[in-house]
Order: sequence, then C-alpha cells, then structure tokens
Amino acid sequence: MAGTTTEPPVAQPSRAGRNLPAAIAVGVLLGGGALVALLTARQIFVGIAAVAVGVATFELAGALKRGAGIRVALWPALVGGQAMVWLAWPFERDGLLVAFVLTILACLVWRVPGGVDGYLRDISASIFTVAYVPLFASFAAMLVVPHDGRDRVLCFLILVVSSDTGGYIAGVLLGRHPMAPTISPKKSWEGFGGSMIAGIAAGILSLTLLLDGHWWQGALFGAGIVLTATVGDLVESLIKRDLGIKDMGQLLPGHGGLMDRLDSLLPSAVVSWFLLRLFIPS
Repeated sequence: MAGTTTEPPVAQPSRAGRNLPAAIAVGVLLGGGALVALLTARQIFVGIAAVAVGVATFELAGALKRGAGIRVALWPALVGGQAMVWLAWPFERDGLLVAFVLTILACLVWRVPGGVDGYLRDISASIFTVAYVPLFASFAAMLVVPHDGRDRVLCFLILVVSSDTGGYIAGVLLGRHPMAPTISPKKSWEGFGGSMIAGIAAGILSLTLLLDGHWWQGALFGAGIVLTATVGDLVESLIKRDLGIKDMGQLLPGHGGLMDRLDSLLPSAVVSWFLLRLFIPS
C-alpha cells in the first residue's frame, strides 16, 4: 500500500537467548585469533590473555559500580592484573603469587583517600575482581610455559568449547528440566548432560592425540572441565542477578561483554593447569 514503510527484519534471539548468527561470528573470530597465535608463536597467546584480562577487569569493575555503586580500585587492578599475567610466563607460580599480593596491597592503599564509607565493601570487591579475572587467567598463561604448552592450551580451549557447544545443542533440542531456574533459567539438566558427553569425548580425543595421555585421564579431564565451566557460568549469572544487570558489557555483538564470554574459561583455566600438570608432567 502506498505510503507504508517496511521495517527491516530484526534478528530474533534463539531459544537459548542469543542472537545466534552474531554469537557464532564473534565466537569464530575469538577462537580463530587464539588458534592463529598458538600455531605461529605460542607466546603470543600470553599477550592475547593479557588484553582479555584488561578488558574483562574494566568490564567487571564497571558492572559493580553500575549495579551496586561499588568502587573497585581500578588502576591497581588493571596494572597488577597485567603484572600477574606477564610474570606467570617466565616465573610461573612464584611470579604470579608476588604480583597478586602486591596488587592487593596496592588496592588497600589506593582506596584510602576515599574515606571510611564503604571502604571494606570496595576493598572486598577489588580483591574479588583481581582474583576472579587476572589470577584465574594467569593459569591459562602458565599452560603455555612447558615445551608442549601449545597442545596444553589447545586441550583447554577444545574442552571448554566442546562443553559449551554440547550443552547449547542439547539444551535447545532437549532442554525440559531447569538446572537452576532462579539463577539461569535457560540452563537445563539435559544441556548439562550434552556438555558432559561432548566434554568427555573431547577430553579423551584431545589428551590422547595431542599429549599422549591415557583415555581415562582424558575422560576425567573432560568431566572436570565441564563441571568447572558450568559452575563458572552459574557464578557469573549469580553476580549479574545480584547486580541487576543483563550483561557485563556491550563489546561483543550477540555475546554482551568480553567478561560474559570468559565466565566458563576463567575457572576452567585453573583446573586445566592442575589436571594437566598432574596427568602429563612437563
């Protein structure tokens, strides 16, 4: 009819609550960048982790201020977070521990001029931010240190992606029973089962083919990563619900902020480092 206008179609979110095409595109770009770094010079992965830590720390601090008026000691968290990641490469746990402790001290001092009101609240949130983002991410940097570091990081990434993909597909197709309806309504037990099947299968294949491990080690590795990835996802959902926000940021179309993509990776990096160190001594 003359005089009418046609609105452009709006991308609808999938049953899992995502703009699926945008989410896939962003996931491919992020994963592709990490893969290229690992296949060229694995040390570049440390730089990628450092950039991700800086962005995610900024997003989490912003979310805490936006949602609850909490003032994270941002500059000590940003600078200290970089020190933690970069010192974890040559000095491993010793460098990481020293940087972590000095960062906490810097946060304590930085907040002093702000006065008494909310000091304990702000410092607690600052220490949480430093532990949750750069401390956990530094274990991913330590995965790169051994001579087979590239393959260790690949196993870690393959497992987390497999867990997320298996859970997403099973949740969309079969999800009927909510796992934690008050925390993450779209997460189902069927999705968790899909994550576990995909994670164990990927763990067996990746550990035996890339690191010459035993199949049972791969199965345990896969199950462990699925559990920590799921817990990481639920913990971030709890944080966002407590703050009354939907996403940590708006950097990535279809994903929210970068922190929204690191929720399962951060705790999984710690468990990956521990299990691979236990199963495959360097």
